Parts: sequence; C-alpha cells; structure tokens
Amino acid sequence: MDASYRRYRVMSYVTGTTLLMLCATFVLHKVSASTWESISWFVKTIGIGHGVVLYPLYMIASFQMVLKHKLSMLLLVGMLLAGFVPGLAFYLEHRMRVRLFSERG
Repeated sequence: MDASYRRYRVMSYVTGTTLLMLCATFVLHKVSASTWESISWFVKTIGIGHGVVLYPLYMIASFQMVLKHKLSMLLLVGMLLAGFVPGLAFYLEHRMRVRLFSERG
C-alpha cells in the first residue's frame, strides 16, 4: 500500500464521517428544534471543520491519487463529489482499493 493511497484512505474516512455526522444533525434539526438548539455549537464546529479543513485536504489527496496512478478525470470528479454526497466517500474508497490492489494480484 503506497503513501498516496493511505493519505486518500484516511481523508476519505474522516471526510465521509464528518459529512454523515452533519447529515445526522440535519435530521435531528427536522425532528426536534430543542435538540438542534442544544447541539448547534457542535454542528457549527463540524461544519467548519469539514468545509474549511477536511474537504480541501481530501481534494489534495484525491488529486495525488489521480496523478500517481494515472486514473481518469471522471473518477476524479466522482472523488470530489464524494465530499458532498453522504456515504459516497466510503464506497469510492472501497472501489479504489479493489481497483488498485486487485490488479496487482
């Protein structure tokens, strides 16, 4: 397992997890306004962390993966969308592992 894939994998899990946490808090917001008020600081912290710090690092790791392994630009677009679509980061990370390491057999 090379370093660029490890960086991508870590950032994929961290970014995907924070995005799922944001979606879960959005559901809580729709269910109960009082719950939303008590966790609003958490949502702001996770939201800023995801959007300002984690997603840009995930983008850099994705670019490195595409450049190092000579992957298609369509796959890069899918990787970048994974920072916006909940759960997609986990799926793409799995597909990347299968694609990169099953070919070497």
